[in-house]
Amino acid sequence: MLHCQKHLFTLDPEIHYLNNAYRAPLLKASEEAGIASIINQRSPHKFSSDDFFDGVMDVRSAFAKLVNCSATDVAVVPSTSYGFTSVLNNIKTGKGKKAITVKDEFPSGYFSLERWSRENDATLQVIAPYPNQNQKGANWNKRLIDAIDSETAVVLISSIHWMSGVKFDLESIGNRCQEVGAYFIVDGTQSVGAMPIDVKAFKIDAFVCATYKWLLGPYSLALAFIGEKFADGNPLEESWMNRVNARDFSSLSDYASNYQPGAGRFNVGETSNFILMPMLKTSLNLLLEWKPESIQEYARKLNAPLREFVQEIGGSVEDDEFLAYHLISPKLPSKIDLPKLKQALDKQQVFLSARGENLRVSVNVFNTEEDIQQLIEVIKAEL
Repeated sequence: MLHCQKHLFTLDPEIHYLNNAYRAPLLKASEEAGIASIINQRSPHKFSSDDFFDGVMDVRSAFAKLVNCSATDVAVVPSTSYGFTSVLNNIKTGKGKKAITVKDEFPSGYFSLERWSRENDATLQVIAPYPNQNQKGANWNKRLIDAIDSETAVVLISSIHWMSGVKFDLESIGNRCQEVGAYFIVDGTQSVGAMPIDVKAFKIDAFVCATYKWLLGPYSLALAFIGEKFADGNPLEESWMNRVNARDFSSLSDYASNYQPGAGRFNVGETSNFILMPMLKTSLNLLLEWKPESIQEYARKLNAPLREFVQEIGGSVEDDEFLAYHLISPKLPSKIDLPKLKQALDKQQVFLSARGENLRVSVNVFNTEEDIQQLIEVIKAEL
């Protein structure tokens, strides 16, 4: 059973940070790894050619364990938009096909798919939940699956909706995509690290995840599973580090034509990132130790009082089947003025996000029962 890990973070004891979905606080150990790495830059003569690659492979291996793939299936990219564009550029289709996403998809995914649709004369279909329903998950998932047909070229969605907290049934969607021959691309930024993900079981073709949220890593890095359909794809850039002879610095001008095996061809240039990579490696190793299943269970127990309270006062929370416990967006009774409540929360140093008509509450292993109780007390005061 996983216990609170707040002691591993440097958090002000006076604040209640319920906003991991916005940005995670750094682990003390990751901070230390970053500082040590900066100090190491003083002595470049101590760096060997292997140092340019081994740390990256450690990160790729750790992420592979989190999503159930091989390390060679993982690419290091600077952002989700870079990852989406890398794979979408390798999807060609005939005129008249369609691409599918969901309403209010995160902008990086939406704009990447919208551009691909324009460039390929495809129709972009945006699937919305039924309006005016408190429980969106079941019908939204059904509408999405029903929309995937023989005319569908690509589906790009987030694993968890970043605003509403609705969890999408990736396994059923992946199966449907495979049935009709559509590419299935997923933004895992709001899920990986805090809940179990299996890219093989879900038949995902590309899965991209920013590292600064639930992977507890630094900003300006993302990791991507890129599957077999892109094995011969063209990367966005031609980094020398992505060639098979890259480790042999004396032979770089021999210009090897072959890329690294697997997803290595899609790695961003200067992948080594000697400062950020050790920080990310540290956080990934801790996540593997804690296990996403345990983090999800910790979050479930932690915010159970909040979910019960919201329903008691006439609000609503998504059904458990379509709820990711680490990121919930309860809808409060209409008599509560959400902007006014947000101001009151900020004043009481309870930090979270308001997204649309919902209050987005995202908890992690550093949160405590006191954090949830303080949120409840502020809502009570507003009532």
